[in-house]
Amino acid sequence: MKFEHLLSDINGFGRFQIMIIIISFVARFTLPCHFMLGNFIAAVPSHRCDLSTLDDEGIFENLTQEQRLTVTIPVQEDGTPSSCKMFPEPQFHLLSNSNGSDLATVPCQNGWVYDNSTFKSTLATEWDLVCDQKGKNKATATIFFLGVMFGAMTFGSLSDRWIPESARWLIANGKFEKANFYLQQCAQINQKQEFASKITPETLSSIIVTERKDRTYSYLDLVRTPKMRRLALLTGIVWYGVASTYYGISFNITGFGLNIYLTQFVYGAIELPVTLSVYYLLDKVGRRNTEVGSLLGAGICLAINIFLPRDMFVLRTVVAMLGKGCSAASFTTVVLYSSELFPTVVRQNGMGYNSSMGRLGVSLAPLILLLDEVWRDLPQVLLCSIALLASLVARMLPETRDRCLPETIQDIEDGQTGKSLAGSQVVETTEIPLKSKANDEGEN
Repeated sequence: MKFEHLLSDINGFGRFQIMIIIISFVARFTLPCHFMLGNFIAAVPSHRCDLSTLDDEGIFENLTQEQRLTVTIPVQEDGTPSSCKMFPEPQFHLLSNSNGSDLATVPCQNGWVYDNSTFKSTLATEWDLVCDQKGKNKATATIFFLGVMFGAMTFGSLSDRWIPESARWLIANGKFEKANFYLQQCAQINQKQEFASKITPETLSSIIVTERKDRTYSYLDLVRTPKMRRLALLTGIVWYGVASTYYGISFNITGFGLNIYLTQFVYGAIELPVTLSVYYLLDKVGRRNTEVGSLLGAGICLAINIFLPRDMFVLRTVVAMLGKGCSAASFTTVVLYSSELFPTVVRQNGMGYNSSMGRLGVSLAPLILLLDEVWRDLPQVLLCSIALLASLVARMLPETRDRCLPETIQDIEDGQTGKSLAGSQVVETTEIPLKSKANDEGEN
């Protein structure tokens, strides 16, 4: 008997499963608030060199604020004052509209003045983490997500033990009494009492699991056998690509010239309809096609924004919003998809490993955005390439829609992941002879 057949008898998605989702939602709802907090506490407002010491010397006594900036701050290509450079000496001849592009400049000598209209204080303004020091500001996000990555590795063994623990995992590990307890709860809450009386530890011991139930599995089991190594490699690349693309877009909310709060709101709002549509697509077009298509869409949107002029703020934001939606769809899909790819006995280890690869991608995303100093569009090019590569890799994974989930590592090695659930032999739980301990003693 397969676990899927038992699950269908007690209603695989009833009141019990909905209750678990609601409980999990409370924790999941607060998680993005922590992950996206860096967009605000580490925000870099507009800034320029501090000229207060020159004011104290009386050099600018008869000049307006605009004229003071003209003679001390060089102008960038877009016509705005430089954020990190100043002239070593006031260039008063620039007041007659002379060209100052060939004049020598130096880094800001006396700190910076920040625009406090949006943020009163951030990490950047408190410790002057701008210009040559802005890498340290980005590093705060990297350090945070490296901590999340190691946390995912450490607590990976808990990733498949829901509230309560996964009955499938308990059965695969020979813990029939505990699995029976939770399945009885599930059947009663789902109003399937007629089946609850037929579920016993003896019944659960007949679930088809070919590997030893007393064995302890570890992360090493993800790479011991050829097909498991291939699965771990492919899913790890996909998770890295999904996370790096998603957070690379999410962290770049100041790159469009619009209000940072509005951009963040739009980025968040697009995820709700996208996530709902994903659950429709998963059953209609399959897990693999949804993953491949969403990553491809994110890559295309990133590519389009490379060629759009910088002054087309609204259009660039719309394209970025679509890219964020596609990346959100890929993230939603990959969590479900990868959990169905790994066999039950190492699913918690597989999800812990994948989560770590995802957090590695998140950790590097802020550093990728720093590469705009090398070439303005280099971060977009890299994120686009990562999304397209992950899309190609996802195409190499097997489809899991309407397929029996693998129970053991041997199932993966035998290629049973793609076996159709409809085509598998169905054994009803009512056909299994249920013998109590008393009956056994009476027959003896």
